[in-house]
Amino acid sequence: MKTKLIILFIAAATSLLAQIKVQTGIEVLRENNFDILKGKRVGLITNPTGIDRNLKSTIDILFEAENVKLTALFGPEHGVRGNIEGGTSIDTYIDEQTQLPVYSLYGKTRKPTPEMLKDIDVLVYDIQDIGCRSYTFISTMGLMMETAAENNIEVVILDRPNPLGGNRVEGAITENDFISFISQFPITYVYGLTCGELAKFLNEEKILKNQVQCKLTVVPMKNWKREMSFEDTGLPWVLTSPHIPHNYSAYYYVVSGIVGELRDAVSIGVGYTLPFQTFATAWIDAEKLARKMNSYNLEGVIFRPINYIPYYGTGKDENLKGVQIHITDYQKVHLMEIQFYFMQAIHELYPEKNIFELATKGQIHAFDLACGTDKIRTEFIKNYKVSDILDLLNKGLDEFKQTAAKNYLY
Repeated sequence: MKTKLIILFIAAATSLLAQIKVQTGIEVLRENNFDILKGKRVGLITNPTGIDRNLKSTIDILFEAENVKLTALFGPEHGVRGNIEGGTSIDTYIDEQTQLPVYSLYGKTRKPTPEMLKDIDVLVYDIQDIGCRSYTFISTMGLMMETAAENNIEVVILDRPNPLGGNRVEGAITENDFISFISQFPITYVYGLTCGELAKFLNEEKILKNQVQCKLTVVPMKNWKREMSFEDTGLPWVLTSPHIPHNYSAYYYVVSGIVGELRDAVSIGVGYTLPFQTFATAWIDAEKLARKMNSYNLEGVIFRPINYIPYYGTGKDENLKGVQIHITDYQKVHLMEIQFYFMQAIHELYPEKNIFELATKGQIHAFDLACGTDKIRTEFIKNYKVSDILDLLNKGLDEFKQTAAKNYLY
């Protein structure tokens, strides 16, 4: 009887937990009647992922709030309403719905200028990130914090879940010579923090340029836990960019995004219906590659042969062959290493094919920038063995975790 009661209690607790909905920062801010913004002129940095659980835009929520004076909008790559193609530089324009000026933070201007900030007392940031260093929204956030510190403007971060979870940390810390817009800060490739926690980390640890610190307020979520998957949150997913259509796309971005910089050498499914979920070329034997990849017995992942013809991008209109990546156990899989095992497999199967020689110098440089160092590549190409670079991939992880943990909000 006692055992049955315990089972019933656990089942009830699990059911109750499933009903607890995560509230994002914008929902908590609204619940508190926007109190921290009263009497201040507000500039909003956002994009289509800045929404409440009913898919209403943070732009419209703040614009309609009686006690909020929204004066300007700032858009990262893809624009504030997602109507700008990736990689496209745009100038200032007027948002049709609000008639507010929209300043682009992608292209030649990547941080707000003093002129853009003349009618602003506080900058509010609300963007869903994917928890990976090379995804440029956090670069925009950090540069925004820098200019706010330089111009004596407050910063408010409306927090959102990390779809990779709050416990996963992978990849070496960016070296100083490899700081770029796709590796803006000396942090690990997968950093295990929400955007609010990362902002706190950058501020408290004086990571920003010239060690500046801004007046920072993070509006934390309610009911989010570090071990949660995005599905656990009960929140809707809005694609963070055209090739991250699903919340699980974030997993695969880490799996293949670095080797994907070598776009002349390999397709990772961008341009087909499986962005970041494949490794394929015109000259690979799909069956052989699948057998080789599966022979490594990597935890939490299986590879199956695949043939496809991309609609655009790498290999457009060509019959590409390779593997589709299937993550079977997210808790056990090591995401970042998988693309290096692919390059090891290619070298073992096709020693005459040097994947780096098939890419341009610019693509190889982008590969190094994404890695945060060129040491990983230079060591790897000596033997094309993942075992040779594991220490480099894990360099500084423990120290980073300890420092990051001081800035946890959850």
